[in-house]
Amino acid sequence: MNTALMPDTRIQQDIPFYEPVGNECELFEQAWKQRLPLLLKGPTGCGKTRFVSHMAARLGRPLFTVSCHDDLTAADLTGRFLLQGGETRWVDGPLTQAVREGGICYLDEVVEARKDVTVVLHPLTDDRRLLPLERTGELLEAPDDFMLVVSYNPGYQHILKSLKPSTRQRFVAKSFDFPPPDLERNIVAAESGLPVAQCAALINLAVRLRAMKGQDLEEGVSTRLLIYCATLIANGMPATQAAQATLVEPLSDDSDVQEGLMEAVRATFGED
Repeated sequence: MNTALMPDTRIQQDIPFYEPVGNECELFEQAWKQRLPLLLKGPTGCGKTRFVSHMAARLGRPLFTVSCHDDLTAADLTGRFLLQGGETRWVDGPLTQAVREGGICYLDEVVEARKDVTVVLHPLTDDRRLLPLERTGELLEAPDDFMLVVSYNPGYQHILKSLKPSTRQRFVAKSFDFPPPDLERNIVAAESGLPVAQCAALINLAVRLRAMKGQDLEEGVSTRLLIYCATLIANGMPATQAAQATLVEPLSDDSDVQEGLMEAVRATFGED
């Protein structure tokens, strides 16, 4: 079994930091109480994964996170027979573990997974709440405290990488975006240790860079990258160098685009 598919956390002792933007925390809690699956939509690095970790800790439930990819199969989620100590034994996958234990299973970027994954999810996303394990002959009924959460980035969707309407309509859904500037400034400060006053310039830069999305950039700068940048600055790296490493290089490989981004960086921080 791929160790990357094992649960990343158990019942969490500390609640990960998360600053609500709207009613997302209340929606998540209600969906969990009413045994409803949840779909999160939003750009890369806007806080979807942190939000799920935060809510799992608040609810006191074990969290099983799976980063979906092109080669992810239904068996990776449900489990398979493996040779262990000279014997063939069934080993549960993360989805099966979450169902057995009453945890939260989070499939990040679910549209990247193979189509057979969707087939496995369907019985868990209606009133049956069942997980059939054909290889073992089991039919697991999800307990009340099990919850399925999936996410994807609509900005990357195309005909081969999208959720069918019949699948989307099985979920309660919530759209995410980058936080408003004042809130994002406080988030970056709290996560990086950089003083709020210094974070303000960084957020202003992010607004300028995000305005370039769809023109020179496929994606706007994420809150995650802003935190990386602020962390480097807080630990002594000159602001322009930190911005080049975290906000310019990750966003584009095109030298002309990079130079345009650096002009915005230098206009914000000056020359180091």
